[in-house]
Amino acid sequence: MDKNINLETIDEVRAEALRELQDISSLSKLDEWRVSYLGRNGSLTNILRKLGSVPLENRRQIGATANQAKLLLEEKLDHHRNLLANAKTSSESEDDVLDVTLPGWPLSNGNLHPSTKMLREITKAFSSMGFQVQEGPEIEWDRYNFDLLNIPSDHPARDMWDTLWLDYTDKHGNTPMLLRTHTSPMQARIMENAKPPIRVLVPGKCYRYEATDSTHEWQFFQVEGLAIGEGITFAELKGTLYEFVRCIFGDERKIRFRCDFFPFVEPGVDMSISNFVDPETGKRPIDYNQDWIEILGAGMVHPNVLKNIGYDPDVYSGFAFGMGVERIAMLKYGIDDIRLFYSNDLRFLEQF
Repeated sequence: MDKNINLETIDEVRAEALRELQDISSLSKLDEWRVSYLGRNGSLTNILRKLGSVPLENRRQIGATANQAKLLLEEKLDHHRNLLANAKTSSESEDDVLDVTLPGWPLSNGNLHPSTKMLREITKAFSSMGFQVQEGPEIEWDRYNFDLLNIPSDHPARDMWDTLWLDYTDKHGNTPMLLRTHTSPMQARIMENAKPPIRVLVPGKCYRYEATDSTHEWQFFQVEGLAIGEGITFAELKGTLYEFVRCIFGDERKIRFRCDFFPFVEPGVDMSISNFVDPETGKRPIDYNQDWIEILGAGMVHPNVLKNIGYDPDVYSGFAFGMGVERIAMLKYGIDDIRLFYSNDLRFLEQF
């Protein structure tokens, strides 16, 4: 019989393994113990491998004793592993116990987005002058976005609006649906369903297929204003917009009108205000080389637009205007990059 394989050797290995197991307090050490005794080259595994060298008359007894020792160690291994795992869970649970006497985490208050805040200020200014607020669809028909506004399909003025057309074609092969390029389509929609006098303000999102930079975005908010009635003159347009600038920017801002072209108004103008000067630095954060900054386009509603809707231009007249909400916010708060409005940067948004 192999001198290294006998009942005493098995008893010694088993006793030593059980003794070491009692002192193990971590799962990593337990795994080392398993490898040492039950692994491929473990002490007990080597005994089982050498059973072939044991004389036949002793092999059965020694083999049975070695297998019993292996089963015992495996059972003790599983039991000890469960004890360590439960102890770890209990320890973690104690560490995670909620102490109700501790103060809670502070919650930050949400703020209005600067575009929303500016939009509400604009709406409030015109509402105080008798304008009612209405909204319209962002997906618009070509008929309302262009045709009814005196911009037929062959009109070169369509180049002024870089349009995002939708993947839709009617039975005539036309592509009449788009993401609205301005809020002006609501002029036609409102006049189709109402009789003068009309005083409406239309806020909403608009879209243009153009490159973005510090002063241009492919998406932006716009506010459209429309007034229709008998005897409305350009003087009333100027008075309305003067009052708006005073409400938003204060009495110190100067205002300038210049002739401009828009297909749906005649005459058309752009309105500018004196540039913003930071009182702390004395500098102009926006277009610092310009004394005047354009903020909106306006004019008297074109007679063709009134005719397209079914109004008699000899009886009714009116004015319309449109402005970019982000542009107004940039001028009021000294913001030098329109892309900040849509960057979702909390360092910017938390300032408002």
